[in-house]
Amino acid sequence: MKQTNKMAIISVMFCFFCMGFVDLVGIASNYVKADLHLSDSVANIFPSLVFFWFLIFSVPTGVLMNKIGRKKTVLLSLVVTAISLLLPLFGENFGIMLCAFSLLGIGNALMQTSLNPLVTCVMNGGHLAAVLTFGQFIKAIASFIAPYLAIWGTTQVIPSFGYDWRILFAVFLIIGIFATALLATIQIDEPEATAANMSVGNQFAQAFALLGKPLVLLTFLGIMCHVGIDVGTNTTAPKILMERLGMTLNDAAFATSLYFIFRTIGCFTGSFFLRIMKARTFFLISVVLMATSMACLLWGDSKWVLYAGIALVGYGNSNIFSICFSNALMAVPEKQNEVSGLMIMGLFGGTLFPLVMGVASDAMGQAGAVICMAVGVIYLFTYITKIK
Repeated sequence: MKQTNKMAIISVMFCFFCMGFVDLVGIASNYVKADLHLSDSVANIFPSLVFFWFLIFSVPTGVLMNKIGRKKTVLLSLVVTAISLLLPLFGENFGIMLCAFSLLGIGNALMQTSLNPLVTCVMNGGHLAAVLTFGQFIKAIASFIAPYLAIWGTTQVIPSFGYDWRILFAVFLIIGIFATALLATIQIDEPEATAANMSVGNQFAQAFALLGKPLVLLTFLGIMCHVGIDVGTNTTAPKILMERLGMTLNDAAFATSLYFIFRTIGCFTGSFFLRIMKARTFFLISVVLMATSMACLLWGDSKWVLYAGIALVGYGNSNIFSICFSNALMAVPEKQNEVSGLMIMGLFGGTLFPLVMGVASDAMGQAGAVICMAVGVIYLFTYITKIK
């Protein structure tokens, strides 16, 4: 592999790490809830708000890529993300956190839509699902360390400079600036967009027309369920431990890290398994693990059963996105930018699930939130036959 290709892959993987910043919303929303004395329903507005912007910006980002290219779109996303990380350093009130999480969602919508197709420009050969899964492994590392940075900030294990748990925003901001500078210096050859000379209206029409293809629509719904379960576990797992085991928030924050530890392991091992077995087989195994985890989280009342449930959903859910996303891209290879925009729009599931889960948990306790996630797992079982 040429040196330029190696550096391009390294820079893209740094961007995947920055993509993981969005997952700080889980632990951050729990700290904001405690600091501002919010209910579950109100606190869940924060993760819902982050993923709401995927509905608005994903398809327009696909159109934007046709105009300015994938790399420039990723750079724009990194700048927006950096601004979102800067805002909480000025204070912690409801308005600032709403703005910060909104910009975090917008930046991540731009990044996820443009970065996944950019991978096809720097990789050699096939195994797209495996490469995307490795990118998700890098992303999961950022997701995993976010709760620890927050905990260390509150306990002064690391210098927090008066920011308390918000020191995690400062650390991620520095890394984001480095990733932006690195990508900006790398030359990446991109294919010419087939729709670049079309009007914006026609590009939008063609993009949404792709939902008329059954596989594209079903994959879109599958990604909605995947992200809903991901964000739901991220925000709900600590609350389950607090409700059933009487843990404090700092102790229960380990649940978020445990989830991301096993999601990280799942992405790393998945990049190997997807090279040696059929995607459909591995998808089936993953969904079975998720179904088992829902049973543990719904009925478990001991620490180790609950830990097992959190670990299983982390591992099982880790490769769902990569398999679904690559399945959709390969189904319509001539419209990868548009398909990418539609699939990332499916991350809107991260808005719908927490809102419904917040209402359910206020009414039924955290078991209500788990039931909502279980519905998503059931849908993923129905998607198995659509995977090639």
